[in-house]
Amino acid sequence: MMQRGNSYMGEQKVGRLLAKFSLPCIVSLVVSALYNIVDHIFIGFSSLGMYGHIATTVVFPLTLVAEAFAFMCGNGTAVHMAIRQGEYGSEPPEARKDSRLARAVAGAIILTVLFSVIIIAVTFPLKDPLLYLLGASDNTISCSADYFNIIVGFFPVFMLMNTLNAVVRADGAEKYAMAASVTGAAINIILDPVFIYALDWGMKGAAWATAAGQSVSLIMCALSLFRSRMFRLTLRSFIPDFRIIRRCLVLGMSSFLNEIAIVIMVVSLNILLSRYGSSSVYGKDIPVAVIGIETRIFTVIFNIFSGLALGGQPVLSYNHGAGKYDRVRSCYRLILLWTIIIGAVVTVILEACPEGIISIFGTAEEPGIDHALYVEYGVHTLRIFLALVICSGVARISVTVFQALGKPGKAMSVAIVRDIVAFIPLVILIPYISEMCSPGSGVINILYSGPASDLIGCVLAAILTVSIFRGLKREEAAYRRNLELAEKFSMQAEESGNACASADGSNENSNI
Repeated sequence: MMQRGNSYMGEQKVGRLLAKFSLPCIVSLVVSALYNIVDHIFIGFSSLGMYGHIATTVVFPLTLVAEAFAFMCGNGTAVHMAIRQGEYGSEPPEARKDSRLARAVAGAIILTVLFSVIIIAVTFPLKDPLLYLLGASDNTISCSADYFNIIVGFFPVFMLMNTLNAVVRADGAEKYAMAASVTGAAINIILDPVFIYALDWGMKGAAWATAAGQSVSLIMCALSLFRSRMFRLTLRSFIPDFRIIRRCLVLGMSSFLNEIAIVIMVVSLNILLSRYGSSSVYGKDIPVAVIGIETRIFTVIFNIFSGLALGGQPVLSYNHGAGKYDRVRSCYRLILLWTIIIGAVVTVILEACPEGIISIFGTAEEPGIDHALYVEYGVHTLRIFLALVICSGVARISVTVFQALGKPGKAMSVAIVRDIVAFIPLVILIPYISEMCSPGSGVINILYSGPASDLIGCVLAAILTVSIFRGLKREEAAYRRNLELAEKFSMQAEESGNACASADGSNENSNI
């Protein structure tokens, strides 16, 4: 647990703090992404093969929608907790048992459950039309529905797990949050071959293994709430305080929009790949299956960047709240440096050995499927669509940094511009123009919409970052002026008090 009752977050070396918080956060988020990836891998080597890939691919956007609501509740509450902690300074430990934080956490739990029930109520009646819209075909609708029924049915568990994991990290138990994620993923990995192969449950087996792992992670996170040092949950905590809830939702809105923007990206790609793939040598199913693999790979990369930035979030929020602006700038520079390093390494791997990465997810040697075309399209996808993953990383960390500094509007604008304002027109226009020039080429050229939107998002993030940090300089100057005035008034008051005391002493002497 993080030490309370001192200025640990304001005094420890920034690099050490970033490592302390970011590494467990990266592991937690990457492990969370592995739930779907592990299903994808085991399914790829089962009798379901590529059709199983498509089934998980068409359900994946719904998982992202659920995750978006969970991140809004969890990350928003986590930022609120970090800012409150920075405002505490060095108050005694007992002063930190903040009933308002307890109400914030309880509000996040209530909202997460409510959102999960609403999603289930909306999606189940529209199941088949929704699956067809997301890219399912007559060949894959049955296994897609099997996977959908269990995964979506367990959304309350999945969403609460993500919400509480963020709260537990913000409470200082980042290693415990990581352990909860790792334990759940380990259970999923162990049960996948048992349920898919040994029991021959197919898609249902993959879904049940995922649900079991998520349930264990949720239980572990829930137990941690009763050992919190920042708040104490009671029944009264669950009386909604709409002012606090609104603040947490505003702080978490950028996380929500970031995930929803990715959903729009994925859905648009699935629909357009089905359309342009049908008129190409690849057919309808190969592009949809391959983009499902790319989405899983991108999710892991995206979560590494997210974990790095989210790990720095409490450091940024605390020091911003405490007026330690030099530490805010140092933390951001370190996050940016590591984003560039990680992005460069990932880019080299993707460009150098895309065939090996594709082979991890199965062979796609089902009847009627051309394996050579499957690998060929996979290579094009990884090399083109993820070519500017560094730019994507810079945009992603900017969203979290802006959020941590209490700038949710600017955070939201980066997510919206990159994934909606830029990507949607590009993903529509590029293949349309390409088909007009060379019929059948749209399914390849559509992939260039990825790096183009990444570049636009990165440029916007850079502009806003410069603007925000200039604003921080002005804020710092005002903060220092206020401190100087406070010290001046304090000294004047002290001198005045001394003068009064001296005068009283003189009067007493004269009376004597």
